[in-house]
Amino acid sequence: VQLQASGGGLVQAGGSLRLSCVASGRTFSSYDMAWFRQAPGKEREFVSAINWSGGRTYYADSVKGRFTISRDNAKNTVNLQMNSLKPEDTAVYYCAAKLPSWAITTTEASYDYWGQGTQVTVSS
Repeated sequence: VQLQASGGGLVQAGGSLRLSCVASGRTFSSYDMAWFRQAPGKEREFVSAINWSGGRTYYADSVKGRFTISRDNAKNTVNLQMNSLKPEDTAVYYCAAKLPSWAITTTEASYDYWGQGTQVTVSS
């Protein structure tokens, strides 16, 4: 699976952005998908995940209520709608994929495929 993330940019605090990740291959619907982010000088951290069917989602506490993850298996796409953005959301955002498991996984090492990252900058 090859992943291509897009949609990042510069936005003021309180604004919104929508990230998209398009996957190559015909087996996209077989993968659990996630978004991670890495801020300057910090380790990469989990943001949100969605299981292969879209029936289960999970969010980091820091984004819960503000971000929404979704997927369209017919378009091989996973999206991250980000509302009420804060300066602390500034980071490079990465989409990731893994074979499905019983529980949604938030651990970076569990994901096998990664996109190239898209920069999100939130100004105060």
